Amino acid sequence: MTTTPRLEARGASKTFGPTTVLQDAHLVVQPGEIHSLVGQNGSGKSTLVKILTGYHAPDAGMTLEVDGRPLALPVQWRTAQAAGVSVVHQDVGLLDHLTVSENVGVGGFVRSRLTGRIDWRRQDELVAELLGRLEIPVHPRMLVGDLAPAHRAGVAIARAMRATVPGQGLMILDEATRALPREDLARMHDLLARVVATGTAVLMVSHNLEEVLTVSERVTVLRDGRVTGSGLPTAELSEADLARLMLGKTVDAVARVPSAGDAPAGSAAVIADLDVDGRPLSITIGRGEVVGLTGLPGTGFEKVPYLLAGATRAASGTVTTPTGRLDLTRAGVADALRAGVALVPERRVRDGLALEHSVRDNLALPSVRRRGRPWLVRRNWQQQLTTDWIDRLQIKVRSGDDLVKELSGGNQQKVLFAKWLSTGPELLVLHEPTQAVDVGARADLLRAIGDAAAAGRGVLLVSTEPTDLAEICDRVLVLHPGQEPREMRTDDPDALLEAIYSVPTTTGATHA
Repeated sequence: MTTTPRLEARGASKTFGPTTVLQDAHLVVQPGEIHSLVGQNGSGKSTLVKILTGYHAPDAGMTLEVDGRPLALPVQWRTAQAAGVSVVHQDVGLLDHLTVSENVGVGGFVRSRLTGRIDWRRQDELVAELLGRLEIPVHPRMLVGDLAPAHRAGVAIARAMRATVPGQGLMILDEATRALPREDLARMHDLLARVVATGTAVLMVSHNLEEVLTVSERVTVLRDGRVTGSGLPTAELSEADLARLMLGKTVDAVARVPSAGDAPAGSAAVIADLDVDGRPLSITIGRGEVVGLTGLPGTGFEKVPYLLAGATRAASGTVTTPTGRLDLTRAGVADALRAGVALVPERRVRDGLALEHSVRDNLALPSVRRRGRPWLVRRNWQQQLTTDWIDRLQIKVRSGDDLVKELSGGNQQKVLFAKWLSTGPELLVLHEPTQAVDVGARADLLRAIGDAAAAGRGVLLVSTEPTDLAEICDRVLVLHPGQEPREMRTDDPDALLEAIYSVPTTTGATHA
C-alpha cells in the first residue's frame, strides 16, 4: 500500500536578481518520520524552509502538497497552518516574562463566545492537555523565564502543535535544538520521538550531523542550491558520507600536533584562584597550548569565559599574562583587553557582532583606539586588515563593505573570530566556537584555533562539544560539582563524554 506523503515539494527554485540560490529542489516527508534537511550555510536550505512557510515566493514551476492536497503558491501562512504545518524557530520565539499558557496562546488564545475575551480557565486546560500529551512536566502558570532549556523548547513545540490534530501535521524545527546542552538535547529527542509516534512528521533542519544520524530516519542534502541526496536512509550513512554530500569533497579531521615539546617557552596566561560558583579554579596555559574546559551545566564552567574577560565581575581571582595582571574582582572588559585577554562569546548575534555594520567596521572596531586618532581614523589600515582576514579565514563575502547581517551563520562566526584574533591576544578565550555552523566552517574555525596556538597564543576552549575538544585540545579539564577538576589528554570524544557524565572516584590537582 502506497502511503501519501505528509509533505511533497517539487521543482522548488528561487532567484534573487541574477543569483539563483535554489534550483529545482525536491523534498518528500512521510508520516511519522523525522526527516532531516542539511547543507552548508548558503546551500539553500533556509530558502527552502522560507518558501514552505510563506516568507519567500518561489519561482514559477513549483508544486507543493500536504497530505495529498495541493497548496496554492506562494504559501499563505494561515493556509499552511490550517493544513497542519507548524514551525519552531532557532530562538524558539518565547517571551520570558509571560507564562507558559500565555506563550502557547500567542496568536490563538481560547476566547469566550459571548464576550470575545480570553477564557483563561479553558486556555490553561488546553495547554495542560498539550503538555501532558507531550509529557512536559511544567505548569501552565509557570513563567517561561524560569524553565530549563529543554522545557522551554518543549513549550515551543506545544505551541506549534496547538492546532494540530494528533497523528497529523508536519512540524518544522529550524535549528531549534542548536543551543541545547547535551542532556537537554537527549530529552528533546525523546519528545520528538513521542510526537512522531502518533503519525505527525518532523522536518528537522540541523548542522549537527551526529544528531541527524542519531534521530532522523531519512535525510535530504543540499549543496549550492541543488539536492545532492534525496530522502537517504540515515542507517546507511556516516558523518563523513554526509559531509561529502554537503561539500562535494572529503573533510578530514583537523590534524594538530600537541604543543608539548615544540611550543614557545613560557606561559600565555596564569589563572589563579578564580571563584567559580564558590570554589577556586586555577589553570596555567602555556604559549602555543590549547586547553579545554567542560562539564555538565551547573558546574559553572560556562561562566568562566565571561569572568576572565571582565564581562562578569568575579568574587576572587587573577589572570597574569606577559602583557599585564588582572584583578578579576575589579577588572572590566577594557582592562582585560589591555592585558591581552580576548573573548569570542557564545552568542555572536547578541554579544559579539554589530549586525547592521559592515564586515570591515566589525573587524576594525577593537583596533580603532590603538591605531587611530581622536580626530582621524584612516581607512587604509582597515581595508588591509579586512582583506587579510577575509583571505586567511576564507570568509565568503563580496567585499568588506557587506553588512554582517547579510552573511551566513558560519561566515558571521568567522568575522567574530577574525575580529579578536586580529588584536593579537596573549590569551584567546572561546565559548562554544563552532555552535550552529556547518561542517566546512567548523573545519576552518578549528584550523584558525590551531594557527593561533602555533603563533604562540594561549587558547582556552570552553565547550560542551566533545568532538571539538578531542580534536583540537592538548588537554581538557572536566569540572564536577564538589570535585577537583579532572585533567584528560585524549583524542577520543567518547572518553571525554564519559568523563563529563561520570562522577570521578579520585580527585585531581586543582592547578593544571
